[in-house]
Amino acid sequence: MSIHEPTGDGKERASWLRRLWPVALILAVFTLAYALDLQRYVSLQAFLDSREALRSFVAGNFAAAVLLYVLAYALLVAIAFPAASIITIASGFVFGWLVGGILTVIAATIGAAAIFLAARHAFGDVLRRKAGGAIKRFAEGFQNDAFAYLFVLRLTPVLPFFAVNIAPAFVRIRLRTYVLATFFGIMPGSFVYTFLGSGIDQAVANVSHAGPVTVGDLVTTEMTIALFGLCALAILGLVLKKTFLKGRGALDNEAR
Repeated sequence: MSIHEPTGDGKERASWLRRLWPVALILAVFTLAYALDLQRYVSLQAFLDSREALRSFVAGNFAAAVLLYVLAYALLVAIAFPAASIITIASGFVFGWLVGGILTVIAATIGAAAIFLAARHAFGDVLRRKAGGAIKRFAEGFQNDAFAYLFVLRLTPVLPFFAVNIAPAFVRIRLRTYVLATFFGIMPGSFVYTFLGSGIDQAVANVSHAGPVTVGDLVTTEMTIALFGLCALAILGLVLKKTFLKGRGALDNEAR
């Protein structure tokens, strides 16, 4: 053996480095975002304070604003930074609920696909080989109808968005299926949040007290409708979880 040829341990280490570098990059960007205190700039108060400047920038640089929004939103989703709801609301304000919703769906799908690919590249094969029992049965059931399972999970807020982003990486699901189920599944929730944002200007104008604006101050007719929409999605999620997904699991067990 040549002195330059890597040993078995060296090959295994190199293999893990090749697997883990996408996840390591995501963690590094996430850490940098917190180190730069990014959460201070994506808060509700920060958005309200700068909303007119944002609106002016979008009006004068629409194409650039669209590109920046999609890239920034996709990056935040990819690193699982907890600011998606505020930014989605902001997009409804500056772009309008329809355009903002479309841009949000596109950006969120790109970001989710990025973290899905990173997790699958790093851990997918390893966990699939070692999975057993209930996890293995769930994975097999998921694979049998991956689009339907993922679409239901995306459509309803049963699980956190980040969890649904990476969970499919541990079962065999095609990227195309993941992207389509994500794209169509997150549409309703995204439009609810952008509709929420479209009413902020009117709500802030109606605030009569001095001091920081709270979420309670922003409640308008539009926002009440949007909140009822979120509640409806949550209820739908519970119903589907008890019926659709449970029924799928029962069919899978009978098939065995």
